[in-house]
Amino acid sequence: MIVLSGGGAAWGLPEISPFVTKTEIHLRMAGLDYSKRQAHPDESPKGQIPFIDDGGRLIGDSTFIRFHIEGEYGVDLDGDLTPFGRATAMAIEMMCEHELAPAVGYFRWLTPENFERGPGMWFNDAPAEMRAELKRGLQDEVRKVMIARGIARHSEAEIVGLAVRSLKALEVFLDKKPFLMGDEPCGADAFVFATLAAAMTPYFQSPLRDEAVKFPTLVAYVTRMFDRFYPDFEWDAGITEIKRAA
Repeated sequence: MIVLSGGGAAWGLPEISPFVTKTEIHLRMAGLDYSKRQAHPDESPKGQIPFIDDGGRLIGDSTFIRFHIEGEYGVDLDGDLTPFGRATAMAIEMMCEHELAPAVGYFRWLTPENFERGPGMWFNDAPAEMRAELKRGLQDEVRKVMIARGIARHSEAEIVGLAVRSLKALEVFLDKKPFLMGDEPCGADAFVFATLAAAMTPYFQSPLRDEAVKFPTLVAYVTRMFDRFYPDFEWDAGITEIKRAA
């Protein structure tokens, strides 16, 4: 059986990392049996989560895990799409990965209040005299990465503006479709959904969340994906206009 290593459920989400959620949904879309465990990134062959153990073979990075799933088990997560549809779905996923997801991460990690409510809690069991230094070290490391990627070089208003551009594009693209490319979810839906849910969770307050929940099409889409892939998860976007399916 495949073992999926991730960070675990927290912060109003089934997984703390959208990339782990992406892989979990891909496993579910493929109909593969798997178990799940919490793991530290240092255990991964690429130093990050998610990674899977498939019969002793460790595969890291959500995209390469997808390649493994499709190649090893004869699954095509975009099997219903035309070549143009496949290219379109990949472009949408890349937009979310390179513009929307970094904005979500910025407000989770570099907003002091959110950091203390989220990643900062990981150090609660550390000796009291070490906690501040450990938290500062982790946040400094993340800040360096985000500066290198570019997102942390912008003002908060600019970051929200970039994210809203992606939100508007997603709303236009979804239009009246239940999923990105039609009546059934494709591979890209996994990460787009995971990123939107991370943006919308009321656990973290931010101007990005305030903007994300203003898009009823996207809120309905996230709810629809929860109903399909996490029917037992108690999802709450913190608004009352959209009800979960009965």
